[in-house]
Amino acid sequence: MTKTEKIVVKIGSSLLIGEDGTPRTKWLETLVSDIAGLHQDGNAIIIVSSGSIALGARKLGLEKGGRASLADAQAAASVGQIALSSLWSELLAAQNITAAQMLLTLDDMEDRKRYLNATATLEKLLENRAIPVINENDSVATDEIRFGDNDRLAARVAQAASADRVLLLSDVDGLYDRKPGSETEGQFIGLVETVDDRVMAMAQTESSSGLGSGGMVSKLEAARIANLAGIELSIISGQEDHPLQRYELTNVGTLFKANRSENARKSWLGGRLTSAGRITVDEGAATALKDGNSLLAKGIITLDGQFARSDVVDIIGPDETVIAKGLVEYDAMDCAKIIGRHSSELEALLGYSPRSAVVHRNQMVLL
Repeated sequence: MTKTEKIVVKIGSSLLIGEDGTPRTKWLETLVSDIAGLHQDGNAIIIVSSGSIALGARKLGLEKGGRASLADAQAAASVGQIALSSLWSELLAAQNITAAQMLLTLDDMEDRKRYLNATATLEKLLENRAIPVINENDSVATDEIRFGDNDRLAARVAQAASADRVLLLSDVDGLYDRKPGSETEGQFIGLVETVDDRVMAMAQTESSSGLGSGGMVSKLEAARIANLAGIELSIISGQEDHPLQRYELTNVGTLFKANRSENARKSWLGGRLTSAGRITVDEGAATALKDGNSLLAKGIITLDGQFARSDVVDIIGPDETVIAKGLVEYDAMDCAKIIGRHSSELEALLGYSPRSAVVHRNQMVLL
């Protein structure tokens, strides 16, 4: 790392918590030593840390690591977050670094205004050389409205902070084309240019430790989110001491290249994990969108969802894959009136002067 950068470092439960349910303090000290070195060199560091549920479950004596039920997980997180915050505060204070806690929910990142508030807070903390320690607010998150893993949270935080790179510390060196240890040994993938269907097929959904909620699928989804914002993401091993130093020296890991950089609004759109509805388009419209055009009513086949104007919708191609996300210009009721119609017909159908597009290209990001 030859220039100063803004770096998001994510640590999962399986690395932070030992088999006995207590923090792996000695290993964490080596990690924080690495972080302190980067910080002292002028880099801005953000930590995304799992572990609150695992720590709280041990203190409360809950079964299955606190994940037997949503109520258990929320209670465990409430207790464990205090312990987790204290742990990071003490570790960073030993390196003369101020720690700051931020608890975020999916809604905080999906709502544009709250997303911008989080961005402003991160900017101020980094400006004052504090290190934010971020976790999902599991004490209030529900199964329906949550990130569900801190890999995707780390990517969204990187977007909000306009970070240069994301480092996901894992219990493996990176991505393999099949699960390591299977009958046919997997081939290690050191560089990924694009997270496409072929790459996603290599992923395993399980977290090998049983402590965390993520797996390789969530890491690949995080890579896609980060890359949309022009942010490189790496999966590296956290199994050994000084994992960041090791990566800098050996370059062993999987690097996901950032192929493009959307503007801030499009980056936010592309990274969203929820949508208010779906608009399915025909082949001609799908081709037009890929050529940089807006979505017109004529190219729409079907609608799904009760969306309002300015809601985020998924745009679905004829092959039923999501090809874009965008802010819709009509509510679902009016949009239903103009499906498949030519622009010249819209005013008579709607009873008012129509907007130029159902989803304008400036309010859309291709996936």
